[in-house]
Amino acid sequence: MSIKKTNAMRELDKAKIKYEAIEYKVDEEYLGAIHVASQTGNDITKVFKTLALTGEKDELIIACIPGSDELNLKKIATLACIKKVEMLELKKLLEKTGYVRGGCSPIGIKKKHRSFIHESCIEKDFIFISAGLKGLQIKLNPKDLIEFLNMTVSNIIIE
Repeated sequence: MSIKKTNAMRELDKAKIKYEAIEYKVDEEYLGAIHVASQTGNDITKVFKTLALTGEKDELIIACIPGSDELNLKKIATLACIKKVEMLELKKLLEKTGYVRGGCSPIGIKKKHRSFIHESCIEKDFIFISAGLKGLQIKLNPKDLIEFLNMTVSNIIIE
């Protein structure tokens, strides 16, 4: 069975970035990274979830953090040099990112935005991110992702 290419995968292909597509069984009750890690047999610290946020003037901000961690909104706001950020309302996710809950990739978002990633990714040979479709992950070198998306690398989780 061949895997259908997503926008994220096509963008990586165009940029000649190496990746591997990994399929997993979707459970609509559990769309989070912990489920993905258990389904793919991977360490939760390597499965990065993509979170969509909104800042001042309805600005879209994307953050990628290890699956079992919690995002520190104050740290993101400070790094973005704005007063506050909050999670994007679920009903606006598709409109703003082109993706649905459980299938939001940091790659392939049409609207201009800033992207952040947790610094723990630097220590890893590879990480997993959503391919932009429920049931599909992309395994890639985090340095390639950071460079491709011009991501800010920092400690953005609650400790």
